[in-house]
Amino acid sequence: MNSPAEAPDTLMEKAPDKAGDKPRYQQLADELRALILSGKLAGSSGFPTESVLCAEYGVSRFTVREALRRLQNEGLIARRRGSGTVVQPAAARGGALHQPLSNVGEILQYARDTRIAYDHLGLQSLPKSIAVQVAMPTSGKWFRFRGVRRQVSDGQPIALTEAYVIGELERAVAEILPAPDAADQTINPGSNTLFQFISNAAGLSMSRVTQDIQAVSASAEVATALDIPRRAACLRILRCYHDQDGRMFEMSVSHHPGDRFAYSMHIDVEG
Repeated sequence: MNSPAEAPDTLMEKAPDKAGDKPRYQQLADELRALILSGKLAGSSGFPTESVLCAEYGVSRFTVREALRRLQNEGLIARRRGSGTVVQPAAARGGALHQPLSNVGEILQYARDTRIAYDHLGLQSLPKSIAVQVAMPTSGKWFRFRGVRRQVSDGQPIALTEAYVIGELERAVAEILPAPDAADQTINPGSNTLFQFISNAAGLSMSRVTQDIQAVSASAEVATALDIPRRAACLRILRCYHDQDGRMFEMSVSHHPGDRFAYSMHIDVEG
């Protein structure tokens, strides 16, 4: 790739992306973060130099330095004078898988870097504890799915997920279920997510995702699924998906082992 002329610092952060007018240094930090968390920027090959990043992404040196400063503040990289930039090993980050929490694209990246197989548990009422939290009646029927999400690298379980799809989407659910006579009755989204499967099958456009994050102790069921001690610390994530009409068509409850999973949130201060 030819190396473009370095842009003036005053122009560094105004290249918009598809998600909106996100500053260019933030776009670059997001791209590099995804590469680090997926394992593509690690190992003996080392981290690209500032000059290489400027040429590769067509940005100024100031932009690169600001992006790297953010990643350093997040604990993902270390910068040492004379030895350049290195990716921090997982152990230095607490041994946990760090999941960025900014947009739907990062949820999809998480799915691409892990794998899950769902069991379909039929049409059921919402558990009262979930119905209360999302202000939904327990009288409605929802298709229930359950699966353990694992890291591709080592197969370790990082989430026990129970997903609920609104009963009105019976045809869409039927499209993703295995044939009744299939030897394997699990649903394997591969690098996709269940909400992608459902929304594509039903012709839905997703307009909004909400997340509630809570610290809880592992129940016996959660502990067994995640191979952790009972009452161990967990992150419980309740995620709700809304279609173009504002209707909640899917929700999921995931339990993550506290020592293997962390959420990273990036907040820009304006003004």
